[in-house]
Amino acid sequence: MIGVYIKLSYVDLMLASVLLVLAGGLSIALKLGMEKPLGVAALRTVVQLTLIGMVLKLLFQMVSPWWTGLAALIMIVLAGREVMARQTLRLKGWWSYGIGTSAMLTAGSVVTVLALTTAVRPEPWYDPRFALPLLGMVLGNTMNGVSVGMERLSNTLKREKDAIEGQLALGFDRRDAFRPYIRESMRAGLMHIVNAMSAAGLISLPGMMTGQILAGVDPTEAVKYQILIMFLIAGATSLGALIAVLAVAARLSDDRARLRLDRLRGVSR
Repeated sequence: MIGVYIKLSYVDLMLASVLLVLAGGLSIALKLGMEKPLGVAALRTVVQLTLIGMVLKLLFQMVSPWWTGLAALIMIVLAGREVMARQTLRLKGWWSYGIGTSAMLTAGSVVTVLALTTAVRPEPWYDPRFALPLLGMVLGNTMNGVSVGMERLSNTLKREKDAIEGQLALGFDRRDAFRPYIRESMRAGLMHIVNAMSAAGLISLPGMMTGQILAGVDPTEAVKYQILIMFLIAGATSLGALIAVLAVAARLSDDRARLRLDRLRGVSR
C-alpha cells in the first residue's frame, strides 16, 4: 500500500535491542571481548541520534541559512576529526586534520550545493530538511574514501621509501616518483563506492531508497532519489580523495625533490 507510514513505538525499539543483547552474549561465550564496545556503541547511537533528532526538528522549524550553515560546518568539522582518527600514520602538527577537513569541506559543499540548486531545488535552496540529510549522506561516505586514500598513501610511501628515494636520486621528478602510489591510493579510496554502486539493486537495497519505501514513497520515485544520491556520493568521494591524496603527497615531499617521511609522527629520516 503506497503512502502508508508505520509509526514505531519505544517497545518496538526495545524488541529490536534484543538482537544486540544476543550479540553481546555471543561475544561473551566466544570470549571475543566485544561486548563492552558493542554496549558503548549502542548507547552512543541512541544518545546521538536522539539528540540530532531534536536538533533537526528545531532547525526544520526555523529554516534559517545561518543555522543551516552552522549545522553543516559542525558536521564537516566532526567528519574531519574522524578522518584524522582513522590514520595510523598521522602527519605532524595539524596537517592530518587540516587536510582531511579541507577535503571534506570542499567535496561536501560543492556536491551538496550542486544537488540543491539543480536536481532537488527546494524552496529555499538551503532548507535544512533537504540540505542537512543530503550533506550527511555525502559526508558519511566521502569520509571513507578520504581516510582510506590518505592512509594508503602514507603507508605506501613509508614501505616504498628506498625505491622512491632511488628514483629521486637518479633525477626523477617527484611527481613521476609519486605517481604510481597516488594512483594506488586513489583506487583504494574509490573502491568502497564502486562496490556499493555495483551491488545496489541486485544484492543490497540502499538506505535512502529503503527508508523512503518504508515511509510510503512509490518505489520508482525512491529509486530515482537513490540513483541521485549514489552519483553525488561517487562525485564527492572522487573529489575529496583526490584533494586529500594530492595534499598528503605534497606534504611528504619538498621543492628539493626529497621524500619527507620525517613529517609523519613516529617516522624519522
